[in-house]
Amino acid sequence: MSQARPGLAGLVIAGGRSNRFGAEKAVQILNGRSLLEWAASALAGVCADVAVSARADSGAAGIAARLGLPLLTDDPAHPQGPLAGVAAGLAWAAARGASGLVTLACDTPGVTAAMLRRLVEAGPAAHAATADGFQGLCALWPVSALPDLKAALDEGRHPSVRAALAAAGAAPVLFDDAEAFANLNSPEDLARLRGR
Repeated sequence: MSQARPGLAGLVIAGGRSNRFGAEKAVQILNGRSLLEWAASALAGVCADVAVSARADSGAAGIAARLGLPLLTDDPAHPQGPLAGVAAGLAWAAARGASGLVTLACDTPGVTAAMLRRLVEAGPAAHAATADGFQGLCALWPVSALPDLKAALDEGRHPSVRAALAAAGAAPVLFDDAEAFANLNSPEDLARLRGR
């Protein structure tokens, strides 16, 4: 049974260039599902609505269309980086009447809906942390963070994700399983995960 919360929207962050991986990460297959689908499924367990942040010409955009998920593209006037996607997500969430946006990078398939539930229970603003450190793309952003974030991006500045979350008042939520947040930065990383 879904425990999605009506006041929350979810965003799969799949707009990266995947330069280190050598191919688009969002479309890579793990146990029969794309990495984008793993992230969207985890978000759907806690969020009433889920969208995908990706480039319009990407494979991720094609998967989003197949899944019937809204595709959010960055404002071309904003500096490139994950916060451009977060800003687009916050604007979309606000338009839907949501109070918060849960973000999850597409290359962390070990993050589950249950883990995201812990994060949102610590709200209204929170981010994951592990013994390995800050896990800022797994976060709950209050929609009220949009004006300050948009102002910075409009000025051509892309703050660090850590600074933007701190400005939003996000509290760290410590998770014991650091491996669940390990980014898949190479085909070898994905092969190891398949092996597990």
